Amino acid sequence: MILITGDVHGDIGRFSDRRLRRLKNGDFLIVCGDLGLIWDGSEREKKVLKKLGKRRYGILFVEGAHENFDELEKYGTEEWHGGLTRPISGNLRHLIRGHVFDIDGKKVFAFGGGSGEYNGGRAPCSEEAAVRYELPDEAELAASDERLAKVGNEVDYIVTYEPPVTIAEFLDQKVSATDTVGVYLDRKRGGVKYGMWFFGKHHINKPVPPKFTALFDNIIDAQTLK
Repeated sequence: MILITGDVHGDIGRFSDRRLRRLKNGDFLIVCGDLGLIWDGSEREKKVLKKLGKRRYGILFVEGAHENFDELEKYGTEEWHGGLTRPISGNLRHLIRGHVFDIDGKKVFAFGGGSGEYNGGRAPCSEEAAVRYELPDEAELAASDERLAKVGNEVDYIVTYEPPVTIAEFLDQKVSATDTVGVYLDRKRGGVKYGMWFFGKHHINKPVPPKFTALFDNIIDAQTLK
């Protein structure tokens, strides 16, 4: 089973939600950006991450715009379920963007990061790191394209922080003039076959038929959408 939720912003209360009680070993919760729990590198923070990593189910997340990317990049990387991840603690992992993962029998394309211009500004990290996650370069996007091509440009789920620009506009959300991620995802909307696309960022829980779901504090089953 794969459950999906939106921005956490450091609120560990999300992980006490009763809907998570049905998850067992081998199941997963995926967070669509802005986990906000890798922030200052403190001992308190490390204890929280260790506690989450001891859950019987896996907690996976893509980065949002409001992460401390300098702290996030201190964690090493390793291959996991077909793609590159940062193992944070135990069953808690960061899904590195542009990779395709085999999770619970489903192919999941992860692409985190994006603009924080209209959603609270940047996190307390270096300008260099913030820009890198907001504005991926052409080499990174080309590598992402290659990985999708290897699976025939077909996946079960797409999990992102940003939605494609056209979806953001449909939801009457402001779009940054330099939204490289949103523009790239618009290209993938037309070039990749997918079953369902989940995204965070805009702090709303709203289905966008036929294949998009905006998430904030709701937690849904990726397969049943309940």
